[in-house]
Amino acid sequence: MTDPIKVVLVEDSAVALQILSRLLDSAPEVNVVGTAQDGNEGLRVIAQTMPDVICTDLQMPNMDGLEFTEKVMKDFPRPILVISNSVHPSDVDNIFNLMQAGALDFFPKPNSGSATDYEILKKTLVTKIKVLASKKVG
Repeated sequence: MTDPIKVVLVEDSAVALQILSRLLDSAPEVNVVGTAQDGNEGLRVIAQTMPDVICTDLQMPNMDGLEFTEKVMKDFPRPILVISNSVHPSDVDNIFNLMQAGALDFFPKPNSGSATDYEILKKTLVTKIKVLASKKVG
């Protein structure tokens, strides 16, 4: 068996951070090695943990997801998955800007739902992380 994929979560909502951590911690192929509540803290956690994949929110205090993505790609190039309610397929400007900055994919922020939704969310999120972990960036 291969080593679990190391993931850092950067999310300012404590509830969303808890849901994402719980989702990913229940998947044996993923290991959440660090969490942060804004981009500045996220950069410090990334420097300490050197994850395989970074999952970040778009709207955060101090440093938003776009600026965070730009700094990560400059200093610690890693695959980035943006998890946000602010990015929808119809939101071409945000998606274009994030892709230009280096983000590779997008995922809607989960909310607490039914157990069926939870399993579907988990499977989709873990699949995206596995695909991103195989990509070379930088």
